[in-house]
Amino acid sequence: MDRRAFLDTIAAASAACAGFAVPAAGRAQDPKRLQLGLIGCGWYGMVDVRAAFQAGGVEVLALCDVDRDHLEQSAAEVEKLQGRRPQTFKRYEELLRTPGLEAVILATPPHWHALPFIAACRQGLHIYCEKPLAYDIRECRAMVDAAAKSKGVVQIGFQRRHAGGFRQVREYLAGGPAGRIVSVDAQIHYTAGIKDATPQPPPAALDWELWCGPAPRIPYSPQVGHMNWRLEKTTGHGHLVDWGIHLIDAARFILGEGAPRSVTATGGIYFLQGKITTPDVLTAHFEFERCPLTWRHRIWGAEEFAPEVSNGLFFYGEQETVFVTDDRWIVIPRGKGKERKVNPVKTDAGRLHMADFLEAVRSGKRPACVPEDAYHSTAAVKLAMISYETGSKVSWDSRGERILGNPQASRLLKRPYRAPWKHPYSG
Repeated sequence: MDRRAFLDTIAAASAACAGFAVPAAGRAQDPKRLQLGLIGCGWYGMVDVRAAFQAGGVEVLALCDVDRDHLEQSAAEVEKLQGRRPQTFKRYEELLRTPGLEAVILATPPHWHALPFIAACRQGLHIYCEKPLAYDIRECRAMVDAAAKSKGVVQIGFQRRHAGGFRQVREYLAGGPAGRIVSVDAQIHYTAGIKDATPQPPPAALDWELWCGPAPRIPYSPQVGHMNWRLEKTTGHGHLVDWGIHLIDAARFILGEGAPRSVTATGGIYFLQGKITTPDVLTAHFEFERCPLTWRHRIWGAEEFAPEVSNGLFFYGEQETVFVTDDRWIVIPRGKGKERKVNPVKTDAGRLHMADFLEAVRSGKRPACVPEDAYHSTAAVKLAMISYETGSKVSWDSRGERILGNPQASRLLKRPYRAPWKHPYSG
């Protein structure tokens, strides 16, 4: 089979794979709609809700958020979408007691993933949880164990597992034209949006004490409140953990890898000192079983030499290099004068990933990203941050789930909870 025929074949296969996640015709009109709740009504929580409505066959019974304004705005939007206003709550425990509730979307910051996730598992609810799986690695283990005991279906929000380009590259590399993959580069360079980092009283509508929850209680500022918590050490833990994790997971998905054997990370805050608490420049080297992966980011506003590849993965093979990003993938053959093959792709990965979850709930099939798999991607980026923070190489025993020969790094596998909350991992 020549290259063009091969590409056409895997493109069709990818479309078919993506299509399986869309509910069957008429499903959205079924009288029995899945009864949903949303915990975390910020930007991406509502992105997930809209994706659920697009997939069809759902009704949102209840919303939960510690910001009264977010709650009101989201309730008004949901009412427009479904013609019925959902109930609203400030505490997730109250939402979970909603009569008739069958599934929850969990879209809080990562430091608030573990406790509501585990509580929902104990009730046997279906769960769609945003990435990363949790804030620390021991929380992740407690969540995986809780999900294993639950009868509910759980999907973790690594949407690029349903992106056409990433699926096509997975098939292409498995077919062998690129030869053995020797190494992988991953990067997302961008300009971080920075707000006022001056400590100040929180807005009247926001319960800041509850927002911080089991994490350390840091002073409120517009910089760490809501969107920009991603670059705060105590909540989002930085760009690699927040956004880079998508590419780390995609690389694992494409190569069929598990957890890394070791990670070394170095970097710092070189431009945004006093404004963020995680690196604005970072390089992390992951040793996976099949090949190494190197991550790099710059988030302070550098002018990129090649902005068209500032977000994506490079797979360096013996015969070809393959680059993939959200809207295209490119094959670069070895040798002078060889023609590059550009393959445009258009996929609504978020909708397909949500639709896959809803179909798994209805059919009982395995969803695209279960907690056990999300654990490995989350552990990988968290180990990188542990390496960065300790200035040391971190060797990971994935069977024993422990860091080898590095007591300082091992202490960072579990972060103490702030009273009165209790860490769910008992080991």
